[in-house]
Parts: sequence; C-alpha cells; structure tokens
Amino acid sequence: MSGDMLYRVLAGLLNVFVWGGELVDGQNLPAEGPAVYVANHALALGPIAVASSMPIRLYPWVIGDMVDWNKAAAYLNKDFVEPQLHIPPPISMKVSRLISQASVRLLKKIECIPVWQGEDLMETYRISVDFLKRGRSLLIFPEDPAQPLDDQCRMSPFKKGFSRLGEMYFESTQKILRFYPLVVHPRLREVKVCKPISFNPNNNPANERVRIKSVLESIIRNAYLEMTLQSYAGIPLPH
Repeated sequence: MSGDMLYRVLAGLLNVFVWGGELVDGQNLPAEGPAVYVANHALALGPIAVASSMPIRLYPWVIGDMVDWNKAAAYLNKDFVEPQLHIPPPISMKVSRLISQASVRLLKKIECIPVWQGEDLMETYRISVDFLKRGRSLLIFPEDPAQPLDDQCRMSPFKKGFSRLGEMYFESTQKILRFYPLVVHPRLREVKVCKPISFNPNNNPANERVRIKSVLESIIRNAYLEMTLQSYAGIPLPH
C-alpha cells in the first residue's frame, strides 16, 4: 500500500472510530498549491482531528524521537502512555515498546517529517522546503510543551521556528508561502479553517518570523474562544 493510500485509509478509520467531527469554513481552503497548515494540538486529539477532517493530503511535522527506533518507546512512554493512558511503570514501558513497533513504521510510511534539535534542525527545514517545492502541504502543531496551557483555550504559546519556512521557501522559489490557521475544538468536534496569512518578503526576516507566529497564535486562540462562546449562546456572534 502506498503512503498516500495508507494516509487516506487511516484518516477514514480515525474519523469513524475516534473523531467523527465536522470541517467548518472549508471554503477557505486553497484550490491548489503547497501551504503550511498550523493547528492547536488539543492534547492527543489535534493530529487525529485534522487528518480525519481535512480533504487535503498533509505531511505532518513530528518529533524526531517518534521516528527513531532507539528513542520512540521512551518518548511514547513519557508523552502518551503514562500521562494519557494512565498505565503505571513498569508495564507502561512494555506497552510503549509494543506501540512503537507499529507507530515508527506507520509514521515513516506516510512520510512524516522528523523535527530534530540543534544543528540537525536544518535537515528538517531542508526536507520541508523540498516537500513544498513538490507541491506538498505541511501540517505543524507549534505549541511549546514546556509552557503552561491557557485555561480558556487549552493551548500553550507557540514556538516560532516553523515560521522560517516562509523565508526559506521564498529564497528557493521566489514564491510566497501561505500559512493556514486550523482550530481544533474537541468538545464541539469541529475543525475550523481560518483565512491564511502570507509570508512578507519585504519585512525584516527576524521580525517576520515573530509576526507569522504571533498572528497565527492569535487567530487560533481567538477563533477557539469565539467557537466556545457561540456554542454556549446558541446563536452566531456578529462579525
């Protein structure tokens, strides 16, 4: 089975058995061309919700340890098995090893992009720009796990490293990269597509990275809160 077909099959299964939600404002999606889709993580549900809801084949950024045979089990144990499945040690590590045997193969097969640390991060950027130049769209969850969650929208502040893709893509192609905010709302079972923002090549590169990160974070946070208020009020809010 090809990576594309496997991605579609998995997205369909996750939609039926886990997510079962709706895509909101899908008219904001582009007709064609590469883009970067940026979403809130919503704990473990964000990647599942986006893959299940979006009609576009996406190539997610994933933590490098998740596709490393030697590190995947430890990462899963710390990030998922113990805190979210609530399985205690030492059983948790055995479960993590079992899950990693399938997850590493799966993530590699659907061509997830590993996000490395330090100098190796340049390889992440290289792969990402290559994918974009081939017309592929990326999916990124840029929340910083070291930062506290906001009580209202259950979202941590964003890291800004992903925003470098705008300038790197422009340097390589002289084309403008668009960043699409996606809002995952677990309680409403909705993924909302917001209007994109575009890289500005006339801005100072360092300032532009901060702008892209800050604007996307603000759009997603505010849209999440608006969706929540709409659901409580039961009526649309004025725009």
